Amino acid sequence: MPYLCRVLTFRPSLLLAVGCAALVAACSTGPTEQQQVEAAEKAVLASHDTLMAQMGQLYDLRQQLQKAPGPDTTLAGRQRRNLLRADAAMMGWMHQYRKPADTVAAPAKLRYFAAQQLKIDSVGRLMRQNLDSAKLVLQLATPAANPSAQ
Repeated sequence: MPYLCRVLTFRPSLLLAVGCAALVAACSTGPTEQQQVEAAEKAVLASHDTLMAQMGQLYDLRQQLQKAPGPDTTLAGRQRRNLLRADAAMMGWMHQYRKPADTVAAPAKLRYFAAQQLKIDSVGRLMRQNLDSAKLVLQLATPAANPSAQ
């Protein structure tokens, strides 16, 4: 009889272990389509948020370029227009972005978010390029404004 009790108490534990193993295996098969959609949307919005954090810097550099003394006001003006283009690209992206409706199929949502990621990445490249160029133009204008500092 003691052997029978050990077998009966062992089986629920074995059953629990097998059930847990099956649950772990089922959960580790990879992300579902819905999880992929959510991850894609989060990536697009994270890119947007990163760029939005730089919009103040874009505005400040535009203002500095407007006031920048120096021999090459044409270069400063061109760079200000480039910063305005970067700003317009960001605003344009935000105005065209629409979260897909819940009724849209997951594969279509994934395609949409992939296309949006390409667009926002393009806006990001434009912004970074023009922010860097504006900083360089301002650095070049600063020594010209203060020749005694050389």
